[in-house]
Amino acid sequence: MAFQTYSLFVLSIIMISFGHVENRLNLLQLQNDIDKLKADFNSSHSDVADGGPIFTEKLLSWTERNEKRIILSQIISMYLKMLENTDRSKAHVRNISEELHTLKESLSDGSKKIEDLKDLTKLQMSDLKVQRKAVNELFSVLQKLGDTSSSPKRKRSQFQRPCKC
Repeated sequence: MAFQTYSLFVLSIIMISFGHVENRLNLLQLQNDIDKLKADFNSSHSDVADGGPIFTEKLLSWTERNEKRIILSQIISMYLKMLENTDRSKAHVRNISEELHTLKESLSDGSKKIEDLKDLTKLQMSDLKVQRKAVNELFSVLQKLGDTSSSPKRKRSQFQRPCKC
């Protein structure tokens, strides 16, 4: 039962975050489809609770809308990967997959950002050519960091107007 609430919670967060909940009926239909999927996966099995949730705890530290787009696009990809190996002849599997594909398309910028992060982890920082390029870009990277860290202060000061008492 806790897993049912958990799955609906994750899907609800995903849909609400990106404005795909036009009405409650759509979410109610998805809940019915998810209940059927849970039965397919035997998600009431006792081992489901072992180790706690796999997605919802990760969502807690992603607070900004753009940040959420990044992590949620990855979570959607994980669900889609999981559903690739399920029986696509079942209507509830198709319905959930279609909704997730629609959400994924709306998150294409989040997916691109994830690819950028993956590309960064693949950089061979021991390679002399990569090191040279990195050193050439260091000042502009630090400038960007300075711009992003000081911009909230700058915005606040722009809106402060001197009192005309």
